[in-house]
Amino acid sequence: MTDMRKEPSQASSFQQIGHQQTGHEPDAGIESGAETVRDEGHWRNTRSSTGHEPAHEAGDEQMTYMSGPVMLRGRMIPEESATANLLRDNQPTDWLHMDPWRVLRIQAEFVDGFGALAELGPAISVFGSARTPQDDPAYQAARAMGRGIAKAGYAVITGGGPGIMEAANRGASEMNGKSVGLGIELPHEQGLNEWVNLGMSFRYFFVRKTMFMKYSSGVIVCPGGFGTLDEMFELLTLVQTHKVKSIPIVLFDTAYWRGLFDWVTTTVEARRMISPLDPHLVRFTDDPDEAVRIALGAERADETVSE
Repeated sequence: MTDMRKEPSQASSFQQIGHQQTGHEPDAGIESGAETVRDEGHWRNTRSSTGHEPAHEAGDEQMTYMSGPVMLRGRMIPEESATANLLRDNQPTDWLHMDPWRVLRIQAEFVDGFGALAELGPAISVFGSARTPQDDPAYQAARAMGRGIAKAGYAVITGGGPGIMEAANRGASEMNGKSVGLGIELPHEQGLNEWVNLGMSFRYFFVRKTMFMKYSSGVIVCPGGFGTLDEMFELLTLVQTHKVKSIPIVLFDTAYWRGLFDWVTTTVEARRMISPLDPHLVRFTDDPDEAVRIALGAERADETVSE
């Protein structure tokens, strides 16, 4: 937007406006009680209630500039408007990497995630390692779990990657069920596996984990590494602190998990870091069908969901 203070032709227009309104040539200065207001591309003169011409003092610009709800006068008037700044070419892009812009990206991820999953219906999440090969018994077990969950009419939610996640998505897809993959932006791992029929990738772990927790009515945790442990312990923390409702949490492969929970019960609980009730938030099993029955909840425990 042009700086109206520096354009002689527009200054003349301003004088002409004043002349038309009063029949006199206005001075450049404005007396007390009068002001000049910027109004959609021009300066508008507001006369004082006295009707007298304002006195002028050299270099004294008593104009009023409105920038949204903010009023600016004199030396505080900017050289360019907000629109001019927005549309200027070749601006620096440091703002792309600043926290205010990250906040907007985080907000957008939450909006997209809620929008994609709000009408999903009941779902079971399956956590586990991305490194499990297809010939591993754990892969075959997760695939059977995916089939069982889909057969019961529930959606399967995984992290959308390879390994255990792929197996559970594959089983759900083979039963023509809802196979959801919530991926994460990582530098050295591929995107969503081919068995996902509803997928979304996230920049931020905490947004992704919120989606797991919000839309799961049960969770099966298969053998996995730090990522799987992180998801499991965050879920346990939310249930323990009553931030989410209590849901069935099943740990599949007793031998894999027993050492960790022996430490929890003999060291953590013994030193009163947790309640004696907390270790009982999880159930252990080596049977994929039982894992599904537990995850579906007590009200479905008597139904057969195996093939």
